Amino acid sequence: MMRSLTRAAFGVTLLALSGCQFFKSEERVIVQKGYRGTAMEINYVARDVNAAMNDLARQMPAILPPASESSPPPQWQNVQVLNDISVSEFNRTMLSFSTWVGGNPGNCAYCHNIANFAADTYPDGKAIYTKTVARRMIQMTRQINSEWTEHVGNTGVTCYTCHMGKPLPNGLWFYTNENQILRHYLDGAGARVVSQSITPSNANRSSVKQTEWTYALMISQSTALGVNCTFCHNSRQFSSWDQAPPQRVTAHVGIQMLRDVNTNYLAPLASVYHPSRLGTMGDAPKAQCVTCHNGVNKPLYGFAMAKHYPALWGTHTDWVTPAAPAYTRPPAVVMDSAMVMMDSATMAAPVAPTTPPPGR
Repeated sequence: MMRSLTRAAFGVTLLALSGCQFFKSEERVIVQKGYRGTAMEINYVARDVNAAMNDLARQMPAILPPASESSPPPQWQNVQVLNDISVSEFNRTMLSFSTWVGGNPGNCAYCHNIANFAADTYPDGKAIYTKTVARRMIQMTRQINSEWTEHVGNTGVTCYTCHMGKPLPNGLWFYTNENQILRHYLDGAGARVVSQSITPSNANRSSVKQTEWTYALMISQSTALGVNCTFCHNSRQFSSWDQAPPQRVTAHVGIQMLRDVNTNYLAPLASVYHPSRLGTMGDAPKAQCVTCHNGVNKPLYGFAMAKHYPALWGTHTDWVTPAAPAYTRPPAVVMDSAMVMMDSATMAAPVAPTTPPPGR
């Protein structure tokens, strides 16, 4: 009797577990990201990945047809950034912007006076700050695609990479007591703590707080990319570059890129934004890893949207933020309480990760 009950219980358990993903090994994708024998691998559920990619494809705006050659040459009116492309390419790019940032089916009025597209003010004379910010963002995008290829590769970025059809991207952050890690590492010094001795000295300035902040930054990055620590590190020796996979270099360059973006492009726009868009300390919104990645190790699952828009490649440095004072970083805020991660409301909801291509 007991044997029958045991066999019946085992059969019920096996039947119940057969519906779990644990037994559906054919749906799992295992990618080796480091040296064999170090368990540096990432597991994905193919079904979840395919569903997430299909959902993204349904939301993504269609790529507009290539622009035709323009004739005669363009006669620009107050075009300060995209004045080095043809009229047809300019119009095509503007239409894409209206959807990438303004949402479907497009909203030109988000950055323009519809009665006079060349104007920098509304009919009532008030400045269109979104148009000023958009010009700087175009310049920033060109800089990223041309100068930060060690991070974005040949995939590049577009406005849609971060905005995804919304005026405000995910993960924007401001200076607060709770996000000192972002303030220190994505707008300041390097994120590396390696102590060679136990006692503090002039040669050993590492502290527990530095270690805590570095660890917190790493956690925020792994969450932003939807990966674990071994995506960039060899767990047998986290500090070793020789034993780390190539993704660590890509991530390191990404931190440097964010410092460039935050310090030279986003933060100086504090004098341009409407006060409602500023933080409690009066600083402009800044970016972090989740702003582009949105929970996947390659933004938009690696879809190369930028290659279809040549206006977003190259650099253009003639335009400068008008009347922007020299940027001064606010004084450091001493934290009395324990380190707290960013408010979860500012983080994007993770999306099921996809299988990354080798080296990224």
